[in-house]
Amino acid sequence: QVQLVESGGGLVQAGGSLRLSCAVSGRTFSTYAMAWFRQAPGKEREFVAAIRWSGGSTYYADSMKGRFIISRDNAKNTVYLQMNSLKPEDTAVYYCAAARSWDSSRWYREIAYDYWGQGTQVTVSS
Repeated sequence: QVQLVESGGGLVQAGGSLRLSCAVSGRTFSTYAMAWFRQAPGKEREFVAAIRWSGGSTYYADSMKGRFIISRDNAKNTVYLQMNSLKPEDTAVYYCAAARSWDSSRWYREIAYDYWGQGTQVTVSS
């Protein structure tokens, strides 16, 4: 059974930074595509960033480009989301997701991912 556990969320002032981590159980982590999504109160869950198994290809939602960085350490079965220049509108629950294979047409959609974490709260104060 694959389990994803996020950590690193918290309260930060606007302009600050946070690094989220997602630890993944399972021997085949290095083959998974990984992603981060987020859900703000009253809104649908939205794509944040994704990274393919090798870590060589990364993808971002337009509003996160230049501020967020997704990375992975396959030796530690962990994916990270470095968030810089945070804004109040970044306040949300952030979810880690894993896909057994890369979906080239739906990688930015929830349906492309097979496993999900419980989420970690990020709150950015103004």
